[in-house]
Amino acid sequence: MTFQPKKPKRAKRQIKKHQSEEIRFIDHRLTEQRNAASRNLDRMTAMEIVRLMNREDRKVAIAVGRELPAIARAVEAIVGGIRKGGRLFYVGAGSSGRMGVLDAAECPPTFGTSPKLVQALIAGGRRAITNAVEGAEDSTRNGERDLRAKRLTRNDVVVGIAASGTTPYVLGALKYARKRGATTVAVTSNLRMPVGRLAKIVIAPEVGPEVLTGSTRLKAGTSQKMVLNMLSTAVMARLGHVYENLMIDVVITNEKVAERALRILAEASGKKVSAAEHALRAAGHNMRVALVMLKRGVGAPEAKKLIAEAGGDLRKALLE
Repeated sequence: MTFQPKKPKRAKRQIKKHQSEEIRFIDHRLTEQRNAASRNLDRMTAMEIVRLMNREDRKVAIAVGRELPAIARAVEAIVGGIRKGGRLFYVGAGSSGRMGVLDAAECPPTFGTSPKLVQALIAGGRRAITNAVEGAEDSTRNGERDLRAKRLTRNDVVVGIAASGTTPYVLGALKYARKRGATTVAVTSNLRMPVGRLAKIVIAPEVGPEVLTGSTRLKAGTSQKMVLNMLSTAVMARLGHVYENLMIDVVITNEKVAERALRILAEASGKKVSAAEHALRAAGHNMRVALVMLKRGVGAPEAKKLIAEAGGDLRKALLE
């Protein structure tokens, strides 16, 4: 018989309160309702299951499409905050938190940004990225605590990701963000839930009941991935971290990316790959400098000077 430590009374009260709130909202959450098309899921063949899931997944892009105006508003808010020295924070629990972690992790290598610019907070901390941490999402205090540790400012933007719209960890973070004057955004699959009332901008692709009832890693998770892809990519494009539709600030970390960098420079400049390779080497593997060298016909020192004079605006430095 193993010893089970007793939970503090305060923690028990908090869990009971959370459970009662969950029961109160459950009838209104589309993500918790049963999907009539999959009622006999356990009796279906493999082909029937995947065909059904494919049909359901087609609804996701349509649902996200209805939210494009809200997504665009969120992009402009994030761009405005970052230009004033702010940061972007994703906050979530479970699958939703992992979506935020994934998107934040991809920003530095893809766009050459500081890891501090886009950050992700997940209930339960680093361990929760790969393991389920029991009860981690049930604490509003933890959401507030984790965000407070980041020394939030009014220029920061906090994106709360909660498929259910009721996750206490996310609600706590958004409440704290509002108190600090930061811009708040909610990404949820259930519109009329508490998370929507706490956010200035609400992005709510209502994808409907899941094939596996309540398993929001499915359609809800797919919609979150699509929305976060749009947010980070559009923000970085608006901030000048891409040239045309090319990753001009990609971090060269391996042979595959090194080859991609040469292709990008050759494509963007209209020069041969050999010329791109020479310029990139002379530029100290700085793709922006190399592109200015190739398109303006100048050396590395002059290219760096032109970029500095343009305030980092690559198009301006290229006289485009």
